[in-house]
Amino acid sequence: MLTRTRPLVEVAVDSVVSAVMAAGLGADRLELCQDLELGGTTPSFGLLEAVLERVSIPVVVMIRPRPGDFVYGPEDLRVMEADVRHAVRAGAGGVVVGPLTAEAGIDQDGLKRLVLAAGPAQVTFHRAFDLVGDPLRALDVLVRNGVVRLLTSGGGTTADAGRAVIGRLVEQAGPRLAVMAGGGVVAEHVAGLVAATGVREIHLSGIVLRPAVGAGFGMTPVPNPARLSRVMDVLRGS
Repeated sequence: MLTRTRPLVEVAVDSVVSAVMAAGLGADRLELCQDLELGGTTPSFGLLEAVLERVSIPVVVMIRPRPGDFVYGPEDLRVMEADVRHAVRAGAGGVVVGPLTAEAGIDQDGLKRLVLAAGPAQVTFHRAFDLVGDPLRALDVLVRNGVVRLLTSGGGTTADAGRAVIGRLVEQAGPRLAVMAGGGVVAEHVAGLVAATGVREIHLSGIVLRPAVGAGFGMTPVPNPARLSRVMDVLRGS
């Protein structure tokens, strides 16, 4: 049996072009979103099908029906349940969710519904977790409710800034749940982040935002191969 000698790398992508780019540079898993400039929302199923046709690595799907906060009402949750089921049927390896309460806790009722809708597919809790008041207690809530992976910056503005909390989460989770460090991960810090926390999974974005040109407004996400390539080079040498 082969043993992984570097952390698994998950890359957030929002197009077929960025998905193919990330897979070609050695990403192990993709998180497929739309609107990455807004923190990510649920991708269209046309996009999901197109990405699944072009890459052979696992793809997990962001389930977020709108930008803004992570407090979801009954209609939001109905949409999210349907999106989870559609993503799994289409061939996604898992889904990424993050329902919170207005008091900055985990919305356990909403989470249970989404985990149930996912069936055998893996459920990741995304960086909405970084808004909770008591992360160590919230971690146990995720485990009890069937979440298998947590994406977190440890409450910091970047994963490197939150490395102390990430390390405590890794220790508390043990084998029950995979803690994945994400948020501003760059080549200059990634080796130290891995060494300090013990994480075995790293998350970074496969895009960079540039001002729209021509007949466009706002910011345009475009593939960012240089950043990913530098991180992969560091991890291969670590």
